[in-house]
Amino acid sequence: MLVIGITGSVGTGKSTVSRMFRDLGARLLDADKLSRSAVRQGKPAWREVVSAFGPSVLHPDGRLNRKRLAAVVFQDKVKRKQLERIIHPRVMRTIQQQLMRWSRLGKVRAAVCDVPLLIEAGVPRFVDALVVVTAPYPVQRQRLMKRYGWSEQEIRSRINAQKELSAKAELADYVVDNSDGLGATRIQVKEIWTQLVAAQHRPNRRNSTSQR
Repeated sequence: MLVIGITGSVGTGKSTVSRMFRDLGARLLDADKLSRSAVRQGKPAWREVVSAFGPSVLHPDGRLNRKRLAAVVFQDKVKRKQLERIIHPRVMRTIQQQLMRWSRLGKVRAAVCDVPLLIEAGVPRFVDALVVVTAPYPVQRQRLMKRYGWSEQEIRSRINAQKELSAKAELADYVVDNSDGLGATRIQVKEIWTQLVAAQHRPNRRNSTSQR
């Protein structure tokens, strides 16, 4: 089973690219969705978050107030790292367990893992090809303001919390430029998919299928 890791920076369009790979036949694992599941009320990660950050990060009904928590951690690198240590290992374990299940079944041709911190936390060995999605800052800014209504300061704090995008691109096996419309992006994704499927039975794919 081919495993494709998708990452980039906030607002570059990782989820869009991941869905394009899904449409070509891959199964999709979304780290953001898995992280939301991990911190549902009453779960171990939820209890750890409340213990670390206090009840002020909760809604009155006990659900995690993600906006309030974000306001705390994106102003404090130590607290952000603390939150990542609570959530990220759980998400990655869930991803690995699901990949193992699919691999045992032998019915899944390829899987796509959409993980924002894939590089920051260290690309796991089970990833066969690393795809980094890029877009220039003005495009990121426009998308994030439109989608979330974030201020300039909020956008910069989230972008600065991650590894510089150009540095991520240097580590990639493939780079997708998602700044020139969905049609252009889809062409790039299809080309990568074709190359990866053709190389699927070769050993050490991350060393033998590199395109920047």
